[in-house]
Amino acid sequence: MREPSPRSYLFVPGNRPDRFDKAVDSIADVVVCDMEDAVPPGEKNQARDDALKWLEKGASICVRVNGCDTPWFKDDVLAFASHPGVSAIMLPKAETSDQISDLLTHCHRLMKILPIVETARGFDALGAISSATGVARIVFGTVDFQVDLCIDGDDLELLMFRSQIVLAARLAGIESPVDGVTTRLDDPDLVEANARRGKRLGFGAMLCVHPNQVAPVHRGYGYTEDEKAWAVRVLSAAEASAGAAVAVDGKMVDLPVILKAERIAMASGRNRDDAIQRS
Repeated sequence: MREPSPRSYLFVPGNRPDRFDKAVDSIADVVVCDMEDAVPPGEKNQARDDALKWLEKGASICVRVNGCDTPWFKDDVLAFASHPGVSAIMLPKAETSDQISDLLTHCHRLMKILPIVETARGFDALGAISSATGVARIVFGTVDFQVDLCIDGDDLELLMFRSQIVLAARLAGIESPVDGVTTRLDDPDLVEANARRGKRLGFGAMLCVHPNQVAPVHRGYGYTEDEKAWAVRVLSAAEASAGAAVAVDGKMVDLPVILKAERIAMASGRNRDDAIQRS
């Protein structure tokens, strides 16, 4: 079975080195050091230097670089794409596959690219962006997307767009996409509900802007005890049948059912790891 994909991407501002270690010590699957929105223009270069110093301590992170049309883009990519501690580059305001190609020309190795679709132009080019070389996952930048399209609301108002992003990712054969942030910092129930909505629609992960959001996201992208028990019954029955037809709970078990059970079993094992880390 494949290793489970990350469910949570926790942003930490690049100009707040005092928060770097706290972010890594959280249970977030991926820490994203943010060079873009979180950092004022006058602090961009210092933030890059601080992040590089942090990486020398052995951190493993993703980096959201500044956009392709900014004066900091090339220096960001040259600094971070060659560093062994950087697992992926998150590209804001992705609108064309050429931007992905341009990013890769500045890389000394093939990087995982996580383009953020957060404009009408980006959504219109969704197929080309999803299929571009190096793209591992699409990230839905819901807040900026609402502003760009004058949309008021994050639920049904974005349903069609979320579903199209999931479809584009599947057609491109890449990992399930990453949903946008919940801006409320004091409502874990809302965070979990938004994560469950994303999971129902086919998303596989969610952006977080505070460590307290990570656990609700993991719960939202997790499985109930009944679902976990069902997966154990299916996998046990399939193994015992040695390839013969078998039924569980009165329903036929075929390959798609087994694959679903395997996915739940992988997630269940990871949830145990989370619990150990919190204890």
